[in-house]
Amino acid sequence: MQKITSALSFNINSVPTDLFIGGKWRNGSTGKRINVLDPSTGTPIVAVADASIDDAMEAVNAAHKAAPAWAATPPRKRSEILRRCFELMIEHKDMLAELISLENGKALSDAQGEVAYAAEFFRWFSEEAVRLNGEIYTAPSGANRIVVQHQPIGIAVLVTPWNFPAAMATRKIGPALAAGCTCVLKPATETPLTAYALAALYAEAGVPDGVINVITTSRSGVVVSAMLHDPRVRKLSFTGSTEVGRKLLHEAADTIISCSMELGGNAPFIVFDDADLDAAIEGAMVAKMRNGGEACTAANRFYVQTGIAAAFSRKLAERMGAMKVGPGYDKATQCGPLINQSAVDRITGLVDDAVSRGANVLTGGQPLQQDGFYFPPTVISNVAKDATITGEEIFGPIAALSTFETEDEVIQAANDTEYGLIAYVYSKDLARGLRVSERLESGMIGLNRGLASDPAAPFGGVKQSGLGREGAHHGILEFCETKYIAVTW
Repeated sequence: MQKITSALSFNINSVPTDLFIGGKWRNGSTGKRINVLDPSTGTPIVAVADASIDDAMEAVNAAHKAAPAWAATPPRKRSEILRRCFELMIEHKDMLAELISLENGKALSDAQGEVAYAAEFFRWFSEEAVRLNGEIYTAPSGANRIVVQHQPIGIAVLVTPWNFPAAMATRKIGPALAAGCTCVLKPATETPLTAYALAALYAEAGVPDGVINVITTSRSGVVVSAMLHDPRVRKLSFTGSTEVGRKLLHEAADTIISCSMELGGNAPFIVFDDADLDAAIEGAMVAKMRNGGEACTAANRFYVQTGIAAAFSRKLAERMGAMKVGPGYDKATQCGPLINQSAVDRITGLVDDAVSRGANVLTGGQPLQQDGFYFPPTVISNVAKDATITGEEIFGPIAALSTFETEDEVIQAANDTEYGLIAYVYSKDLARGLRVSERLESGMIGLNRGLASDPAAPFGGVKQSGLGREGAHHGILEFCETKYIAVTW
């Protein structure tokens, strides 16, 4: 711990580690604790409370008790509280970034970017809170008026992953509170400290007791299931793997709960011969190496047209091979560790499988033999269509390159997946870029851009990459019920 704490500008013991229910910090009824590891060393940082089903029900009770008053709170007041959440996150941005790097392992520069992105959801939805407009118009028959309102859907269960511990929470909490909903957040046990640190800031910002509740548990399946089977819970917002998403959809079906699901991705990154090579490389570095590749939006499958393939492969290998690997909270680090040893083992298997099928390793390729969970930035070329890495979400710093000849060929390859979250296209020909973008089966497109995420834009996928949208005006509507009133006057 001495090495860890000396690298931080704050005292790790000041971060809450208990459940946050009804505005109070409490130990879980199990009396057990969950160790949180530093991926940079593989050693424990602290231990957080382990919630039981009873604790989860207490959180639902607290959200239920707070719901009527919060729904009746004027939109302007809700807006000002959300704005204060944004301001407090910016005031504490350095501490939050260091905390994210500590428990997640991501490079400090990536963590700083995440804090800014996460805070922006509060600013955006503070503005949306006062613009949740309804409609009024005359029925075509002339017999009555049609009045449409958007009302808070009710208690929301929010389940978030470890890869963006701040942003995945605020992207859900922001619109939920703006709409007038109360919520129970269950963050991943790998990265719970950021969620608890933020809960303290929410209270300081003036969020009433019970409006936001945060629980961690080692028994996620049964605890979340219990909440979803409580008839007072009316919304599930989940970010995570498609595999877990399928199971949660089955659970939610029992009580017909509204679901927003941001699931896995297998993003193609398409580079045409006429692309600006330097711009494509810069975009590839962002799309692939943001968060060390541990992102659902990360470029997974690189398809490069044959005329530019050799130069693109060489330059990408040079850039990725030169990245400094180290502890996330080291300011010099450009690529931190993976989240745990299982992630290292899985990625090693993906690379080995691709090589066994004819792929060439241009840089990296094997895990680093040192404390912590490190795998170096890796580029492999000549990846076969039947390689496992082509069909799975990599979630790590591996760029898998293949070549193509024609536009139709690459579109068919890019769409040959159950996923459809995001795709990237590089071409100087705008007509081609837009034409290809329209044909790609993806909820989002980065056209000559390696980054598409924006709180003001609708984030989400098609096919088995999810249901619904987060961000933009669409995000707040996910937490609303639309009510129609037929009235004559």
